[in-house]
Amino acid sequence: MKFKELRDGLQQLIYKIINPLVHGMIKIGITPNFITTTGLVLNIAAACVLLYGGMNGERGDFSYIGWAGGIILFAGLFDMMDGQVARIGKMSSTFGALYDSVLDRYSELTVFFGICFYLIMQGYVKSSIIAFIALIGSLMVSYVRARAEGLGLECKVGLMQRPERVVLTGLGALCCGIFAPMLTDNKPFEPILIFVIPLLFVAVFSNLTAFARLNYCRKVLSNKED
Repeated sequence: MKFKELRDGLQQLIYKIINPLVHGMIKIGITPNFITTTGLVLNIAAACVLLYGGMNGERGDFSYIGWAGGIILFAGLFDMMDGQVARIGKMSSTFGALYDSVLDRYSELTVFFGICFYLIMQGYVKSSIIAFIALIGSLMVSYVRARAEGLGLECKVGLMQRPERVVLTGLGALCCGIFAPMLTDNKPFEPILIFVIPLLFVAVFSNLTAFARLNYCRKVLSNKED
């Protein structure tokens, strides 16, 4: 099974799970923009947990990372629900699409700022560089797509799109908070790597996705010019 087919299958499964909640939201008049805003607020909350943990937590206390990861994953559901509410409730609009994209970027910037701050304050400077590279890749994936669409091209190629980035970042943080305390200091495996390794995947594959999209656009535009 191809990655895209697996991704689409998982997405449809999640939609089936959340659709009853989506219909309930539509009935009580909740708008897509309200859900999008709620997602941003949750991501800001996750960043605040990381900021607090970075300033006040003890090195080796990964509970703040775990809590932030849980919030990031919860906020990710709102990223899916706003689109479903818009489609099912027939509330789609051009401004709504723009609003969603802008707040998604704010969410990613805020979360990665919190991650970088936490890692630096806790003495994981090298890991913070990985997180920053992941931030660059995340923004460039979205930027290349937006720029391509401005030129009239549909550009959704690549595997590290926003849902994958959210899941890897949030799940990595959550697992770090849960499993890192089980690792004793005398083991060679550094517990923070439970979180950093998923960030490394995001850093590498998001940038590869950005370049893949750029190359895709180059081919399409070259064919049009020919």
